[in-house]
Amino acid sequence: MTQDKRKLLIIEDDAGLQKQLRWSLDAYDVVIAGDRESALAQIRRHEPAVVTMDLGLPPDPDGASEGLATLEQILAMAPETKVIVLTGNQDQSNAVKAIGGGAYDFHQKPVDLEMLRLVIERAFYLHALQQENRRLMQSQVASPMAGIITRDPGMLKVCRNVEKVAPSSATVMLLGDSGTGKELLARALHDLSPRRGKRFMAINCAAIPENLLESELFGYERGAFTGAVKQTMGKIELAHEGTFFLDEVGDLPMPLQAKLLRFLQERVIERIGGHKEIPVDVRIVCATHQNLKELTLSGRFREDLYYRLSEIVVMIPPLADRVGDAALLAHHFKNKFSAKEGRSGLHFNQQALAMIEGHSWPGNVREMENCIKRAVIMADGSQISADDLGLSDGPANEEPINLRQVRDEAGYKAMVKALARVDGNIAKAAELLGISRPTMYDLMNRHGIKEVKGLAGD
Repeated sequence: MTQDKRKLLIIEDDAGLQKQLRWSLDAYDVVIAGDRESALAQIRRHEPAVVTMDLGLPPDPDGASEGLATLEQILAMAPETKVIVLTGNQDQSNAVKAIGGGAYDFHQKPVDLEMLRLVIERAFYLHALQQENRRLMQSQVASPMAGIITRDPGMLKVCRNVEKVAPSSATVMLLGDSGTGKELLARALHDLSPRRGKRFMAINCAAIPENLLESELFGYERGAFTGAVKQTMGKIELAHEGTFFLDEVGDLPMPLQAKLLRFLQERVIERIGGHKEIPVDVRIVCATHQNLKELTLSGRFREDLYYRLSEIVVMIPPLADRVGDAALLAHHFKNKFSAKEGRSGLHFNQQALAMIEGHSWPGNVREMENCIKRAVIMADGSQISADDLGLSDGPANEEPINLRQVRDEAGYKAMVKALARVDGNIAKAAELLGISRPTMYDLMNRHGIKEVKGLAGD
């Protein structure tokens, strides 16, 4: 029964070949189109996973202009569709154009039906894998950790630690370079805590002038200073029963450090110009890219405040230390911005992926996001090239030391890198590594790698 068969669209204007292909490919639910208009109508109606298409369509049956235009419209309408182009023996250049335009594969005429069946079956298999990958990614959306995209063991450990700490009332300090995702993790701490139904308030100590920061934190009474025309609550008070995130706490001026320390000790605040102690129940989470230990030694940060804020310390690794995450995040941001810019079907060429993996990413995930957004806008055609990224080569990796240890580590890194490069497609990763899929699954099990559940960082 056709409802149990996978849908295959054949775009072919030759009635005899239409009949032959329908008969030979009866394992699929075949639908036929003879020109661009009917092909696009079938795409809208049936949403086939796989399409075979003759490039020579009317009104240009002896050329390829109509076929290439049809390919472009199909992929704009249904970017995940696998289009297999059928070309003549002397039409290699147009086949290459079609692949550059986003076609999945090409097959030469006269048609070798056995070989075409294999190409079609592989296309269906790849489409199914990508759909499963998407479902797995979407299943993460409801999770508070959904914003964190990673497969790196160190970053996954950070996520697990956040999940462990979140239900407690402990004050948490998030340490990491700029752009590693500190605010994402702070929000996850709130969303996974019993306070999730209350407010999450955030303030960046480096972004607010010192003379305004105290009133932002603690509020003020009417008449406390010129312009204070009404009583105003500060961010700490507004976060009552919720979570207060103090970003870039290393930039907190020394007088405010003393006032914050008193709040942490007594859990009461006084508004500027006020004399009443106001109890506030709030969970404090703070973050900084600075070395607070060194700041305490130099006298620029109170040691007693440091110990109050660092009941639990979470170290966030930089992107350069997260194995495979550069390519993984690049695919994530490419998909995100391609959808926003209406540029479906974009993909990275191999030189671009190699440059992404080799770059040191001093600005971490924030730099990555800006870079990929620019590349999506600037790219010509369906490929993002190395030039579109605007990056320089990254530093070489360190040389290995212990042979057995390095062999295992190299195998693990190669596997994670391959999975990231092909956006989680296990069949393609195995092909890239030159191993069979069963071997790939064995290696994944040995190293504790689960099937393509993207998780990570902003």
